Amino acid sequence: MSNTTAHHPDKHYFNIAQYRSDCWYRLKEYAFRLEIKSSDKTAKTEVAEAFACLETLEQYYAYPGIPKLEELRKRFSAKEYAALAHDVSACVRSLVSDAYREQMSAEGDEDSAEAPGDLHLAKARPNYFEVLFADGFGAEESNQLHEQLTKLRGEADSFVYNAISAGTFQDAVMAVLFNPNIQAVVIRYGMPFASHKDLGNLQTFVQRLKDYPYSDRSEHELGLRLGAVLSDLRPELDLYYVTDTPVVDLDDEAVELFRRIFYRKEALQELHLTILSGIKERYETPFFSALMEYSQKPTGVFHAMPISRGNSVFKSRWIQDFGNFYGRNLFLAETSATTGGLDSLLQPTGTLKRAQEKASKAYGSRKTYFVTNGTSTANKIVQQALVRPDDVVLIDRDCHKSHHYGLVQSGAYPVYLDSYPVQEYSMYGAVPLSEIKNKLLLLRAAGRLDKVKMLLLTNCTFDGLVYNVERVMEEVLAIKPDMVFLWDEAWFAFAGFTHTYKQRTGMYVARKLYKKYKSASYRDTYNQMMASLTPGAVPTLPDPDKVRIRVYSTQSTHKTLSSMRQGSMIHIWDELFERKAEDAFHEAYMTHTSTSPNYQILASLDAGRRQVEFEGFEMVEKSVEMAMTLRSKVVNHPLLSKYFDVLTVKDFIPEKYRKSGIEEYYNPDIGWTRMEEAFASDEFVLDPTKVNLFIGKTGVDGDTFKNKYLMDQFGIQINKTSRNSVLFMTNIGTTRGSLAYLIGVLIKIARQLEDQFQSLNREELKILKRKIKSLTQEAPELPDFSHFHASFQAVPGVPGGNLREAFFLSYDDEKCEYLKLKPALKALEKGRELVSASFVIPYPPGFPILVPGQVVSEAILNFLIKLDVKEVHGYRPELGLRIFRESVLHRKKHATAMMAARKNSAHSPIQKPLKPTP
Repeated sequence: MSNTTAHHPDKHYFNIAQYRSDCWYRLKEYAFRLEIKSSDKTAKTEVAEAFACLETLEQYYAYPGIPKLEELRKRFSAKEYAALAHDVSACVRSLVSDAYREQMSAEGDEDSAEAPGDLHLAKARPNYFEVLFADGFGAEESNQLHEQLTKLRGEADSFVYNAISAGTFQDAVMAVLFNPNIQAVVIRYGMPFASHKDLGNLQTFVQRLKDYPYSDRSEHELGLRLGAVLSDLRPELDLYYVTDTPVVDLDDEAVELFRRIFYRKEALQELHLTILSGIKERYETPFFSALMEYSQKPTGVFHAMPISRGNSVFKSRWIQDFGNFYGRNLFLAETSATTGGLDSLLQPTGTLKRAQEKASKAYGSRKTYFVTNGTSTANKIVQQALVRPDDVVLIDRDCHKSHHYGLVQSGAYPVYLDSYPVQEYSMYGAVPLSEIKNKLLLLRAAGRLDKVKMLLLTNCTFDGLVYNVERVMEEVLAIKPDMVFLWDEAWFAFAGFTHTYKQRTGMYVARKLYKKYKSASYRDTYNQMMASLTPGAVPTLPDPDKVRIRVYSTQSTHKTLSSMRQGSMIHIWDELFERKAEDAFHEAYMTHTSTSPNYQILASLDAGRRQVEFEGFEMVEKSVEMAMTLRSKVVNHPLLSKYFDVLTVKDFIPEKYRKSGIEEYYNPDIGWTRMEEAFASDEFVLDPTKVNLFIGKTGVDGDTFKNKYLMDQFGIQINKTSRNSVLFMTNIGTTRGSLAYLIGVLIKIARQLEDQFQSLNREELKILKRKIKSLTQEAPELPDFSHFHASFQAVPGVPGGNLREAFFLSYDDEKCEYLKLKPALKALEKGRELVSASFVIPYPPGFPILVPGQVVSEAILNFLIKLDVKEVHGYRPELGLRIFRESVLHRKKHATAMMAARKNSAHSPIQKPLKPTP
């Protein structure tokens, strides 16, 4: 192992898993070299360095762990190089294949001849996990504890675990961050704060330890603090506490924080059984299990589903292939029954109710609802439940089209918020907080703030831009303390299962702010801020007496986690839900939910919840690692970097929104940048699992690259392109093999391009250069939202449009006409006001460029003229734009003016808006 790598792992490895894997691989490589040539001095040095690195790492893992490492080191010291190479190779194979999780550890097994720490291959136990004992014990006492627990194992146990120990607060935190196998933590007695280990190369991976400056706390107090920290870092863990404190003296935090509290003299077997019981409870999938059980019951089908039990399929002479393709279980589980252990989605009282309650706990909400027809429907349910006709909704203009149609259904008035443009790559960014606050202040100055009901933002965007959710909510609540937030987290369902991401999710921030605003320390902070405000300044903290936390998140579980297509969830953290929204929500839910929901989707949501509780932390971390690996491969490969660029943080996020100063996640000169700082402080961050590849230098547009190269030649599917980029997304299903395949494909495509470029004649080369220039330097200017026509404004001169009225007015064909783009430009030059009668949605970017009632601007027409995508919903090239006739607008404008005059007394005059404080 080179000295550079040993002393600067942050340059070469994104996370601890990469670093640990490389240490084992290097140990394996040089152990084999020693087997071949025992006098190889370089190999001996590298093996010694690998042992030094692993000695620091393996203290946090049960396998291979310190005992096995010591055994390997003894073989090295005894110059048993052949045995060393063999044993190290076996360890590496088990780690790479994850075989150790599917096999029972032989530690303490009487039938095994293996040494402690080895794997017992005879007994396969798929449900393996590890328990962390955080205490101040020494090695001898810890070993005794582990031996006693091993003896308690029973043949009937559904799960098997190994124990590891952490002797200090810091060691326990690192173990939980490093080791995804840990599913339960037992915090025993007092413990020291600082790690006694030589952390050495691990320093770069444990920056989060700085967030817990508890070195001045007593050892007794550190146990409780550790529980709180671990609960925040990995809330899925079962936490147990062993104490001597009398029951009457236990504070409320301890009782609420720990699943169970034990006392020193209580039997160890009780702790063992409790640990297994906690895992079993999390493992349960109420609805999925009920559906499996139901499918095996003998029944007679006399209801409206001939396909149920598969009889209509497998007895058919013509569609048996359909049944054989899907298998019998699918049809055995098809039913319209809501009894026999099953449940009704519209009024759940049994297994579905319990499944949703378990999902609520896993995702950190107060309530969670399953949705079987996608997040498009989830968005409409939330809007219908919470906003009424004439309410005002602040909405991200480039959000998913389902939100715009939801506004049409609800009759609320949208106030569209403009995102900053990412001009060079034909994309929009996200909505700056200043844009949101300025719109709120305009509405307040116009006397319309009481009408504002909801702020709707996409978090994260398709391209991976993530809001600073806490800052947005806090500063918006300072102006509008009862604002309802709808965070469209369609592409962010995975974010709640690793701490770096979690802090930018709606549910996590809702819970955090609720606790914060109830505290005495916050009230003091608020009072100090108000005392220091200059006259006319806008507060940045909400009034604790008025603020209410009302947060909704819609998530496409099927997009980033394990669920059947269209499986989605609505997560709710609304302290006023029961008082103000529950009845309306249930009505909206029943309005949009089928009375015949797909049970397979529901079962997948239930099973997927189990997965993320046990594997979410590890799988999300791996998906990030895969994306980072892809970045480094493209950047470092000479041929790939010739034709492709990985778009970086600075490409997507202007400097003024990046307090951390982080510009990219990987640079070949400086290595990896720790993204945690950006996630903690910046107004926007880039989700690293979204890898945008700039392809402008190829001379091939994004749509052609996707179809002609990726899909047609190599079968690689992607969701999104822009005119000069393609988006690759890693997820919990991305494997090392699929990543290697993608990298290989990109190399093959680069070589094809290289051959094509070299074969071009002079004229063909000129054409290619023009294409490259167009894709790299001539992006069409991205237009902002113009404004609603005066006929469709909620209140003249005030942000907010009557989208519903314009939408249904366009149903009458006689009130509309078509105008092609260039004639439309000439019409604008002559002073005609053009108003869209339909949604116009180009793919990409995939959101409305025009909505019904919106004035068509010159910038919008120029954008549509230059746009080179083939799919534009709501626009027919042979006809042109669908717009309202001038006569209709004139009559509508006159009627609107008369109505406004009658209501004028109800509205205060518009004042100059106050400037927000920085």
